[in-house]
Amino acid sequence: MMDWTDRHCRFFHRRLTRHALLYTEMVVADAVIHGDRERLLGFSPEEHPLALQLGGSDPAKLARAAAIAEDLGYDEINLNVGCPSDRVKSGTFGACLMLTPALVGDCVAAMKAAVRVPVTVKCRLGVDDQDTGPALDALADAVLAAGADALWVHARKAWLSGLSPKENRDIPPLDYGRVARLKARLPEVFVGINGGTRSLDAAAERLGEVDGVMLGRAAYETPAILSGVDARFYGATDAARDPGAVVEDMVAYASRLLAGGGRLHHVTRHMLGLFHGPAGARRWRQMLSALPPEANTDRLRAAFAAVAEAGREAPQGVSTSRSPVMA
Repeated sequence: MMDWTDRHCRFFHRRLTRHALLYTEMVVADAVIHGDRERLLGFSPEEHPLALQLGGSDPAKLARAAAIAEDLGYDEINLNVGCPSDRVKSGTFGACLMLTPALVGDCVAAMKAAVRVPVTVKCRLGVDDQDTGPALDALADAVLAAGADALWVHARKAWLSGLSPKENRDIPPLDYGRVARLKARLPEVFVGINGGTRSLDAAAERLGEVDGVMLGRAAYETPAILSGVDARFYGATDAARDPGAVVEDMVAYASRLLAGGGRLHHVTRHMLGLFHGPAGARRWRQMLSALPPEANTDRLRAAFAAVAEAGREAPQGVSTSRSPVMA
């Protein structure tokens, strides 16, 4: 998600799940080729498995960007054909490419020829006045004919005329049935679904009809949900990470960042939703919000201490460390 799932966010999320595939923010192909690669593409080895999401519509540039990403160690390259941001409308990439499935197929073919890792596509049901029946089928058929290894579908239309990017995340109605029908038509193809899944129970329900579920805002706003993923969906038998251990991992990570000239806020802004509940959660968010530039990791430890203290003072039976959506 643009401006959200940067390397600090992904490192944090990997403390909560060892197996879920993590995705980067969308990075445009031109930036990969000409920009600061360490800033745009750098990641920690602990983030694997990790997919880079690319934006663009020039097959040659996308192929070059994909090859660069593969050389850097990414496990998958995903082409974004679903983002409705103003920045993508002006750059001829993202959701507007739903209107040109043949071009998207050319992009996928060029990327597949350039790399050995999987190349996947993330799209919408359609855009604006498109009929989602033929629109989604045309896009799917074009990219699969070009060799795409999987298709992820955000189960909403994107309205590029009349709705803001924020409104496009909520106002177009969800149509999970349309994605299920696509999967039924393509039984041998990996089809995953995205959009509106807020709990692991809901994810399990979706998996009755498709092959994978992508968590976006739910993972960001209530990241503790991720600590139930490995046992429920990957068969892991080891215990979920203790929140205190997660915080200590992030203290060590933030210390390295600070030593290199970074700021604590770059890390803690992704951690505000770790605790949800009546005791301590609000204090956690307060202490980690609006940090002064000079803040160090003592602030992070102090915020966790406030949660722990609130838990000791809470009435018996009140949970302080886990989201209500935890499995």
